[in-house]
Amino acid sequence: MFQSRVVGSILKRNKAIINSLTSNLKGTCSSRCFTPSSANAVARTSFYGFRSLPKGHHVPSFRNMSTVASVGTEKQGLKMLVTAGPRAQKMVGIWLFGSAAWVFSMVVLGGVTRLTRSGLSMTDWKFAGNLPPLSDEEWQQEFEKYKQSPEYKRVNKGMSIEEFKFIYWMEYAHRMWGRALGVMFALPFSYFLRKGYITMRLGLRLSALFALGAGQGLIGWWMVKSGLEEPASEYVEPRVSPYRLAAHLTSAFVIYSGLFWTALSVVMPEPPAESLAWVQGAAKLKRLAIPVSLIVGITAVSGAFVAGNDAGRAYNTFPKMGDVWVPGNIFELKPTIRNFFENTSMVQLDHRILATTTLISIFGLWWSTKKLDIHPAIRTLVGATFGMAALQVTLGVSTLLSYVPVSLGTAHQAGALTLLTLMLLLNHTVRRPSMSLLKTLPEVTKTAW
Repeated sequence: MFQSRVVGSILKRNKAIINSLTSNLKGTCSSRCFTPSSANAVARTSFYGFRSLPKGHHVPSFRNMSTVASVGTEKQGLKMLVTAGPRAQKMVGIWLFGSAAWVFSMVVLGGVTRLTRSGLSMTDWKFAGNLPPLSDEEWQQEFEKYKQSPEYKRVNKGMSIEEFKFIYWMEYAHRMWGRALGVMFALPFSYFLRKGYITMRLGLRLSALFALGAGQGLIGWWMVKSGLEEPASEYVEPRVSPYRLAAHLTSAFVIYSGLFWTALSVVMPEPPAESLAWVQGAAKLKRLAIPVSLIVGITAVSGAFVAGNDAGRAYNTFPKMGDVWVPGNIFELKPTIRNFFENTSMVQLDHRILATTTLISIFGLWWSTKKLDIHPAIRTLVGATFGMAALQVTLGVSTLLSYVPVSLGTAHQAGALTLLTLMLLLNHTVRRPSMSLLKTLPEVTKTAW
């Protein structure tokens, strides 16, 4: 009897100790372990809501950027760009998507500025910017500066000050919108760095994009300055250099692409993958998507040369260029290479050929998915991309036939960036998953779609 009481007392005491240890371990794990519930939270923040991380993946929550954090995130083959948990991942993702959207709006506003011929209204530039004219006297001073420019003398001679105010405000808005983007990017970036939410790899990438953004302002002024110079001939209309305009627009596309791709990598560290068969199908699609993406990019850059040469206001017929398929003056400039960038006829012909090639290539990409075993969301994305390509060609032809109205011209430029966005999204979703995720996938999907 006495022995049983002693044994019972010991068991009760040990049970209390075990319960205490268990509760301590749970408390520790709740702050340091990546549990299934937290995995679901991360998955919900992913772009499509697909599983973003393999089961049981451990994500250390360090407050400072360090190599230890990088090692912890790469241990299972998955390189996380944001530390400190799903909340930090969501915050950084929203900020980056917002920055990319801001750059998108900058491209659209730049198109409106160009199409309304407002880009040469401000004849000087300061890196930090300045206040607009606030009095009639200040407006008159700015107007007098503009009157000295070749554009006023040859194109807008006799313009009223009210008409000048419109084009001045368009250019001023474009410049200040770009500076506001710099502030909107820099402040959250500094905050996330101080909090230690981002890894060193992500920090370096974003620093490079910020430097490109700062340089974009210099490229923009370098472009405008070319339009303030006297043209070589008195019969030539003043306009910016097509090379500089192409550099300005291409730089904006590069910044946008970098921000959008990085945002996707933050919120969707793993591509959508439910089976090894779907992963293999995505790999086959990727081999086709990369060259198609290159064609889309080249076509977008050729559009910048169309804008720079004002080639959209020539040959306003389709499918022929006037009465012929190929104009006879496409090689009139010497050396021959200049024709591809400066000859209005050749520049428009190139853009027509590239646009048609883009549409056919994306159609081929869409058709190939019929024979591939791929994730349904990827199949839908390819279909949407083909639809956007068809819409973009329709916008381009409509813009040409309508002699480039501001509304259609702006929509066409926005359409080019939208198509590029879909191609970026496609390439991001067909990339190879990490080894840790591949090890957990079945051969074929068990879910009926």
